[in-house]
Amino acid sequence: MADSVAEPSMSCSTRRPTSTRTTPELMDPLCAVRWVRTAHRAIHLQRDHLTFLDAATGDGDHGTNLARAFDLARAGLEGEDPTPRATVGSVLLATGETLRATAGGASGALQGGAWRAAGAALHDEHAVDASALADALRHGLATIQALGAAEVGDKTCVDAYAPAVEALEHAARAGANLYTATAAAAAAAAAGARSTTALKATRGRAYFHGWNGIGDQDPGAASTALIFGALHDSFAEQRPPSAGWLEPAATRSRCGRGRSS
Repeated sequence: MADSVAEPSMSCSTRRPTSTRTTPELMDPLCAVRWVRTAHRAIHLQRDHLTFLDAATGDGDHGTNLARAFDLARAGLEGEDPTPRATVGSVLLATGETLRATAGGASGALQGGAWRAAGAALHDEHAVDASALADALRHGLATIQALGAAEVGDKTCVDAYAPAVEALEHAARAGANLYTATAAAAAAAAAGARSTTALKATRGRAYFHGWNGIGDQDPGAASTALIFGALHDSFAEQRPPSAGWLEPAATRSRCGRGRSS
């Protein structure tokens, strides 16, 4: 699916290191918009697979509902570049409101609540570093857990979200830039999603399948891993070869891309 939207003239905030290229240090409103756009594409390209996963233990509509919601979330951010009044928080808040209102079911409440909580935590920040982003996403995780009462090991989206936040926090404390920090978060989310295959669900609709659900990956964890993968791609210079759901090079985000000096 080609991206017909012209590239905005804004660029993500960078700081020049001692090497010959810049590295992403801050997420600005454009990067936040590009995260939503890349997540939109990731969910669409994996829509049928997410629906297949959900059919095993749920209603079989997770991929369809989430793709529709991201259609509307992306549409709400299109039409013009982020204005000087836009903030990272306002982009995440708007996305969360749309997801909560349109995704339906548990995914709408949980994903919408997480994006809204992260946006609210950032208030009116125009640019945030890895530490601030990790703190915001920690608020998102707290909202998910407050709504669903789930912990790691319950076979839910928390199994992907929690390790992703922990990895992002650890990388931020170590002084990593956003490219490196979000790579760690994406890898942790993917590993967490894979781990749900061997788990017996103790929360959500999958709970009613009991031991029969072992062997099926949780769809909410799978979509959460896609969203964290999209977050990393918002800062990536090159498409990771293992992430075939990400945008083609011709339409990829320019957030945090380096330039030769």
